[in-house]
Formats: sequence, C-alpha cells, structure tokens
Amino acid sequence: MCQDCKKPYYITTAIAYASGKPHIGNTYEIILADSIARYKREQGLDVFFQTGTDEHGQKIEEKAQAAGVTPKEFVDKAAAEIKRIWDLMNTSYDKFIRTTDQDHEAQVQKIFKKLYDQGDIYKGYYEGLYCTPCESFFTESQLVDGKCPDCGREVKPAKEEAYFFRMSKYAPKLIEYINEHPEFIQPVSRKNEMMNNFLLPGLQDLCVSRTTFSWGIPVDFDSKHVTYVWLDALTNYITGIGYDCDGNSTDQFKRFWPADLHLIGKDIIRFHTIYWPIFLMALGVPLPKQVFGHPWLLQGDGKMSKSKGNVLYADTLVDFFGVDAVRYFVLHEMPFDNDGVISWELMVERMNSDLANILGNLVNRTISMSNKYFDGVVSDKGVSQEVDEDLKKVVLEEVKKADAKMEQLRVADAMTEIFNIFRRCNKYIDETTPWTLAKDEEQKDRLSTVLYNLTEAIAIGASLLYSFMPETSEKILAQIRTGKRGLSQMDTFGLYPSGQKVTDKPEILFARMDIKEVLEKVEAMHAAEAAADTNQAGGGDGASGQAEDSGIDLEAKPEITYDDFAKLQFQVGEIIKCEAVPKSKKLLCSQVKIGSQVRQILSGIKAYYSPEEMVGKKVMVVTNLKPAKLAGMVSEGMILCAEDAEGNLALMTPEKSMPAGAEIC
Repeated sequence: MCQDCKKPYYITTAIAYASGKPHIGNTYEIILADSIARYKREQGLDVFFQTGTDEHGQKIEEKAQAAGVTPKEFVDKAAAEIKRIWDLMNTSYDKFIRTTDQDHEAQVQKIFKKLYDQGDIYKGYYEGLYCTPCESFFTESQLVDGKCPDCGREVKPAKEEAYFFRMSKYAPKLIEYINEHPEFIQPVSRKNEMMNNFLLPGLQDLCVSRTTFSWGIPVDFDSKHVTYVWLDALTNYITGIGYDCDGNSTDQFKRFWPADLHLIGKDIIRFHTIYWPIFLMALGVPLPKQVFGHPWLLQGDGKMSKSKGNVLYADTLVDFFGVDAVRYFVLHEMPFDNDGVISWELMVERMNSDLANILGNLVNRTISMSNKYFDGVVSDKGVSQEVDEDLKKVVLEEVKKADAKMEQLRVADAMTEIFNIFRRCNKYIDETTPWTLAKDEEQKDRLSTVLYNLTEAIAIGASLLYSFMPETSEKILAQIRTGKRGLSQMDTFGLYPSGQKVTDKPEILFARMDIKEVLEKVEAMHAAEAAADTNQAGGGDGASGQAEDSGIDLEAKPEITYDDFAKLQFQVGEIIKCEAVPKSKKLLCSQVKIGSQVRQILSGIKAYYSPEEMVGKKVMVVTNLKPAKLAGMVSEGMILCAEDAEGNLALMTPEKSMPAGAEIC
C-alpha cells in the first residue's frame, strides 16, 4: 500500500528535560511509546513518532554555570546522552526535536506575538512561591506541607514583571470539550483529577515569560523577557511537524495533526490537558485526540531520585540483562493506571521465569527436537488430535485479546496475552510428550505434526512479540527460518511452510541468572562508583590511596532552644524480637526492651537489615513520641538511623555496652 493511502497516526512522548542523564523511570516512557508506534505500524498505519528534549529554563542555566560551560554547551551534551539512551533501547522514533532548534525557536516567537496581538497575552507582575526544579509558581494554598505540590522541594518567594496568558477566557470551552470527548484524557482517573482540582474551581492566568534568567527563547518585541517553559516546550508537538503561525504549515503538519496520542508522565498531565489545549484553542488549531498520563516506575516504594540514592539507569540494566529483557520488564510490570515497581530481584525473577523458562526454553527445545527427530525439517503430516485444536484455538484467541488490549493502550496486559501463547505451547509439549512419540515408529507422523504445530504457534507468538521485543522476535523467526507475519495474517493457523528446515544450532535467547551473583556484582559496581566519586571530589591521598570523608551538608532547619530539645527523651533500647511487617515492603516490627518495659516499634529499614540481624542490637530510641499506626500496626517510638548521600541507612548504636533504658543525653 502506498504511504499516502495509509491512515496517519501521530504519537509523541513528552520531551525529556536536558538537565542530566535519564533514569529508567524516564526511559520507560520512550519504550512504551515505541511499542505502541511499532504496533500501529504492524496494523498498517502511517506512523510518525516524535520525541526530543526540552532545553531552556533557569535550572539548566544554573547547572551550566556550576559546570563552567555555556547553557548551549550543557544542553548539547545532555541531549546527546538522552538520544544515546533512546537509541540504546532500540526505539524507532521518526524525529528527535530539540527546543534549541532554530525553526522551533522562530515559531515560538511568532506564536507568542500572535497571542499577544489578539489579547490573549498581557503584561503584569507575578508575585508568588516559585519552585526552580519544576519552573512553576504556586499560591500558598496549593503547597503541600509548605512545599512544591509536584516535586516536594522547597519553594521561594519571587516577584517579577511577566507576561500572562488569559486562561479563564478559554476554561469554559475546555470543560465543554472534555465532557464531550471522554476519550481525551486517559486514564479516567486523570480526567477526574483535572476537572475537580483545577478546571471547575477556576483557572488562574498563567505566567508565560520570565526576566530573572536569560536562557530561553527571547520575546522578540520585549528584550527583557524570555518565553517561559510551557509555552516553549508544549508547542514542540506542532512545530516538529511543520506548523507555521503565519498560515504556511507544511503538508506533513496537515497530514498528521491533530496528534493521535500524547504519551506523558502523570506528573505533567495538568500542563498537557489544560494549558496545551487552551494554547491550541487560542491559535485556532484542533486539539490532540488523546492524552495518556502513564504511571511511574518506582524503585521499591518511592519515585526515583538521585538525592534518595535509588536511581537505576537503562544502560546499567542493559549491561546486566540485555536490551529486550529490560524492555520486557518495564512494559510488562507497569500497570495501566497504577505505579509499577522495579528492583534487581524482580528483574532476575522475570528473567528466569518468563524469558529464560517460558520463552527461551520453549524455542530451544522445539528446535532441538526437530533437529533430533527429523534433521530439522518441520512438516505438517495432518495427524491431528483434540489437543491440537485446543492449542490452535488458544493461539488465535490470544492474538485477538492482545490486539484488543493494545487498542486500549493496555500494553502490559497485551504482553501477558502474548506470553499466554508460549505458556500454552509448553503445556502442549507436556500433553503430547514428543519424546514418548519418538520411541514408536508408527507415531512418527504424529510427532511431526506436533512439532509443526509448536513451530507454527511460536511463529505467530514471535511475530506478535515484535512490537515489544523486536530483537528477540527477529532472533526467534530467524531460528525457525521464517519471516515476520503481519497482523492481518494472524487469524489463520498453519501458514508456516511445511517442509521448512529450522536452524541446526538453536541460540540461547535468555540465560538463567543467579540472584546472589547479580547482587554481588551490583554491590561491587556501587562500590566502584563510590570510589570514583570520592576520587573526583579530590579527597584521595596519592601516597596512601586513602580518601578523606568530605561529609554531607544538609539544609539547615530552623533553630530550636534547649527547652525544645529537652522535650525529647532518648534512651538505649535492646531489640529482643524482630519480624517483617506482612503488609509493607519497607517496615520491620521490633520488640524493644527499654528498662523494664517492652515496646513495639516499626521502622522503614527492611532494605538494610534483616529481622535476624536486628535481634540483640542496642539502638538509640526516641521514647516519648505519640504512638502512631503504620500498616495497621501500632508503633510506640522511633529507632534512630543515620543516612548517607546514597540513601543507605545505619542504626545509631552506643559505642560501649550500655544497659537497656540508659538515657541518652
């Protein structure tokens, strides 16, 4: 089919902020978008897949200054690193846009001027609480515990001259649009959040320029101002495909806009479902068809953060597991509208159970049996039994189920359906016992039919797997010496050419891993990184090789008086019993002897101490805290720990032996 005859499909990711290396949680989004883009191509659509980098703002200006380079030099390096990670993960984007691209900057200036000329933008002053990392202003009522509601960091008072966009002018029209297009914001929980928390209470006008820093797209008619991040960054979705504010947009823009899908993290859903649609309404441009706010990929129980020391990077995981294993994990483990969790232990478990056993072992032994019994020739002899029909039925049904899940963007569920094909194949081997059939010459044609059915089912499953694990799909199909089957051909069982010869030596797709060995390598890697960081900090002694501990600087809390301190009671406690809390991934429950009493104390230290290690330790305890309920259990105090820059914890213990109950003063 000619390209112009195909139905267009335009998918975008949020552009990555060029302030540093993206972690696996950031990388998840590009892998997710890639799987959807590849699947849409398999459906026969003309897909345009855009990603890129957001490169302006105060945070980048400050980071560049700290690094002793210009902002452009800083973002050039950061953008190259982001692109390297995207390419490493085998993502098939069609365009990588940068907001420092000259054509993008020129269009942003024209858009700003147009909105100003038509009265949607006006000049005023902004006074509020500003979060530098999020580049957002907030009112006091919007803060959470006095901090940024988006990232939880400190905010600072700020006042400056600024241009504002009249959000309230378009709010009623946007509310009407969202009500009339229930598919516009997905999942539905995100829609409800936007309507109830932002639109219905009333929108404030939005600051769209800044004067306190210079690293941004200049407002060409007012040299003191640069365009604020959201008017700059959001417009990439149209400038990247040829939008022209003067009315001379390219054929590409006319073909692909409105976008079919903006795929973004749930933390920036507000900007994409409120600010962006309103900007488009003001420009007279149609709204995107759908905005999907995907959940986060968490390390343990928390969002990944360098300050927490819990960051995992895609290239590190690839070094351990390979590209497709990482793709499989992040796609399969992320629920539709709830956060997913990643850890070394879970990665190894999936590697061994799903990839090595269910898939890899199936392909290996099927090919090996074809070579052993028929010199690699796979032939359908037509000697069928009832169990064969069930296999065929399940395979074809799973294709339909996977397709239905992909239409709903339920990628993890689609992958489960695909692996159900491989699970059914393994069960089929157990049901037909080819090794038993091989002992009876009269069963030779039956054995040949069984191996043909297995090979055909694998060919369908591997073809369906291509959008998610492209290299693995290609390897499997190469080993059984057939091409990738199109979705339109997956409604028929039996298209594998009878008489085809498979490869002589099957390749091991995924090797089983030992979790103990993996964790030892991870520990060694972290130790090497810590040593390198210490040396880079200039703490090394050239003669002895010893490194001086440079310490950790914490943000100072408000001063307290001696009377404030005297209100706290610290005592030595002896842990006499400890066990994991069943409903929590973080908590240990300790029975702590303090004098003649025994108290129950819950502590979030499961990642650092086992229950067995805790028993017998003498620790520092705050004993006059009001009891609190955690994970359905009462905690009657607090065990104190120290935390380093990597987020590692160590119990505070007395230097010398002290009796349980001794006061710490």
